[in-house]
Amino acid sequence: MENKEFSFNGLTLGGFTMLSGNIALTVISIALIVMGFCSEDFNALAIADVTIGGLLLFSTFFLWAGFVMLEPGEARVMMFFGKYRGTFTKVGYSWVNPFINTKRLSLRARNLDAEPIKVNDKTGNPIMIGLVLVWRLKDTYKAMFEIDSQTMAQGGDTAQQMSVQNVMRAFENFVKTQSDAALRQVAGLYAYDNNESEDKELTLRDDADEINKQLEAKLDERLNMAGIEVVEARINYLAYAPEIAAVMLRRQQAAAIISAREKIVEGAVSMVKMALDKLSNEKIVELDDDKKAAMVSNLLVVLCGDDSAQPVVNAGTLNH
Repeated sequence: MENKEFSFNGLTLGGFTMLSGNIALTVISIALIVMGFCSEDFNALAIADVTIGGLLLFSTFFLWAGFVMLEPGEARVMMFFGKYRGTFTKVGYSWVNPFINTKRLSLRARNLDAEPIKVNDKTGNPIMIGLVLVWRLKDTYKAMFEIDSQTMAQGGDTAQQMSVQNVMRAFENFVKTQSDAALRQVAGLYAYDNNESEDKELTLRDDADEINKQLEAKLDERLNMAGIEVVEARINYLAYAPEIAAVMLRRQQAAAIISAREKIVEGAVSMVKMALDKLSNEKIVELDDDKKAAMVSNLLVVLCGDDSAQPVVNAGTLNH
């Protein structure tokens, strides 16, 4: 898309220089008016003094309207009878053509901590998901003229009374709406987790970095039309919806128990095999198949059981 924003290149003068000149002009105009009215005979010269003084005083009111002040991180969109004349970003106190209408915008980074919303993931499970977004205005032309931010910001005020706070609040509402839509779109493409599948697909819980990159790309695509740059976007809240949270928690607990049991059994079998091999290799005792089976059973019960084993001392012999 063509970049229509450009820097303001109209007449600009130093604010303090023009302030000093305007004050001096005001003093001169008042002095001429006073001299004209105080003359003994109100002749043509006195009339000229009053007329010139009045015109100069009127022009000072006109010049006062041209003063603008910008802080770091701010910009002014310059409009001349409805035509875009550029974006003014010079920090400090300046003077411009009083006929130019200026609209002040903030270019500082802003933070959006969106409330968690309920969406369905790829498998249809309802989840609660929220995001935190850092954004700022990048293209002032798009921000002011590509979306209807001015009408949204006016409320009960006229365009001249519209404050920068109202304009930026309108952008915040636009960003919030678009971020909710992008979050729903991304969340619907992936499952919460892959407990029910062996496929190594991306999931919302386990692949946060990749999901955040895709979320940032979707937000960039949606907010670019408004001249808004996404600095950072990431999911900061993720949970199952309350109506299925208890069921999903039990499922996760069951999966964890099964996984733990698999590790315990795997270790127990290894230890039993090691014990039998060591007894056989070192010829400590000769065991037939029935004795080995009994020993394996006893060892597995001891190693895999949750309670402590209660040993039984066999004072007899292993032979019949």
